[in-house]
Amino acid sequence: MTWDLEAFPYLATVAPSQHGTVLELLNREQNLVSIQLLNATTGELTELQRRTDTAWIDVMPGVPSIDFDQQLLEIVNDEATDTYRLARADVFITPENLQVRALIDSDETGAVVAASLEPTTQAFYRVNYATGSVTALTDEHSWSSGVVSGQTSVIVEADSLQPRTTFTAKTAQHSWSIGNHAEIPNIKVQPHYLQAGVLDLETCVLWPTGHVMGSKKLPVILSPYGGPHGQRVMRNAAAFTSEQWFADQGFAVIVTDNRGTPGRGPAWERAVHHDLATYPVADQVEALLALAETNPDLDISRVGIRGWSFGGYLAALALLERPDIFSAAVAGAPVTDWSLYDTAYTERYLGTPQGNPAAYEKTSLLNKADQLEKPLLLIHGLADDNVFAAHTLQLSSALLAAGKPHSVVPLSGVTHMTPQEIVAENLLRLEVDFFRSHLGD
Repeated sequence: MTWDLEAFPYLATVAPSQHGTVLELLNREQNLVSIQLLNATTGELTELQRRTDTAWIDVMPGVPSIDFDQQLLEIVNDEATDTYRLARADVFITPENLQVRALIDSDETGAVVAASLEPTTQAFYRVNYATGSVTALTDEHSWSSGVVSGQTSVIVEADSLQPRTTFTAKTAQHSWSIGNHAEIPNIKVQPHYLQAGVLDLETCVLWPTGHVMGSKKLPVILSPYGGPHGQRVMRNAAAFTSEQWFADQGFAVIVTDNRGTPGRGPAWERAVHHDLATYPVADQVEALLALAETNPDLDISRVGIRGWSFGGYLAALALLERPDIFSAAVAGAPVTDWSLYDTAYTERYLGTPQGNPAAYEKTSLLNKADQLEKPLLLIHGLADDNVFAAHTLQLSSALLAAGKPHSVVPLSGVTHMTPQEIVAENLLRLEVDFFRSHLGD
C-alpha cells in the first residue's frame, strides 16, 4: 500500500469495514482531503472522493465510512447553509438546521448521528435513508453521548441543572437503567445559561451559593477555554463543578464560548483562521461588558481570568492585551509561541511558519512580554508532553528580560493535566489565594 506522501503526508483516519478499509489522507495545509478505499488483499487504493476547503478540512468522529450498500458517508461543511451535514454518496441527508458533530452508527436503513439543534446541546438522531426523516433518539435539550450498534445502544445523558448523569442501555425489546456509582460532588452547581452581547455568545454564569442579587458587588473570574474543538458551555451542570467551587469562594464566574469554538457552524469556527488571538480576547471582553450592563453585582473593576492549555494561552494573552479590563490572570500550561506547538494542530489554523510568519508573530506571547502591567501566575508541568514546559520558561525569560515581575509554579513530574488529586486540589487553592490577593473578595 502506497500513496503520494509528498502530496498527502497526513493519514488522518483508518476505518475498517466489510467492504474494505477507508483511509482519510490530508495535505500538509489540511485544506485538501483524499478519501481512499484499501483492498486488503491486493493492497490497491481507489480514490473515492477529493474535497477542498478555503480554510481547513475538519477530521470528524466516525467518518469517512462505507455503509452496507458501499456508499460513502461523510460529514461535510455545507457552506451555503453554514452547517455540518451528513452526506451519503455526495448527497446531504441531514437538514440545514442540524449541526452534525459525529457519525455514531449506520445500517441498512439509515444512520445515527450526534448533532445539535442549538450550540449548547447534543442529541442522537436517526436518519432514514428511504424517507429522509430525522428522529431524535435522546432529549434534544440536554447533552447526550454514548454508543449505538444496530438496535443496541448505551446512552449517557447529562443533567443541565444538576451534576448528575444517567446511563441507559437499550435493545430492540428492552430498556434499562445502569446504576451510576460515581461520587456526587458536595457542591450545589447552579449554572445560569444565557447569550451575551451582539454575537449572542453562549455563556454560563455561576454565583456564590446563597448570593442575594443586589446585595453586594463581586469580583469576577472568567474561566474560558476558547480554542478550536474546545466547547465549555454545554447543558451539562457537571462541567461547571470547579467553576461553582470558585464562585463559592466569593467570586462571580463567567464561562463563555468565543468565536473559534465548536457548536455554531463552520463559519463560526473558521473565524480564527490565521489568527488565534483577536476574536477569542475580543469576545471574552464583549461577553463580560454585556453581562455587566444587566448584572450590577459584577464588579468589572476587579476582573481576573484563568485557563489551562489554550485557555492558559487565552488568559495570559487577555492580561497582556487588555490590562484595562483584566487585573490578574492564572495561565496553566499555556502555549506561548505557536511555532513550538504541535505541527498538525497549529498549521491547520495558522498555516506554516514559513508560509505565514505574520500569523505566528501576531499570536505569540513572547513579543508581548513588555506589555505586562498586572499580576500573572504561570503554572506548568515539567513533564508536559503536549505543551512543553519550554513555553512557560521562554515566556518567563522574556518577562524577566523586560523587567516584568510575575510568578511561576513548576510542577515536577506532572504532565499536561494534573492527575494527582492532592496536587489538583492545592493548585485550586493556590489560584483562589492569588485572585483574592489581587481582586479582593
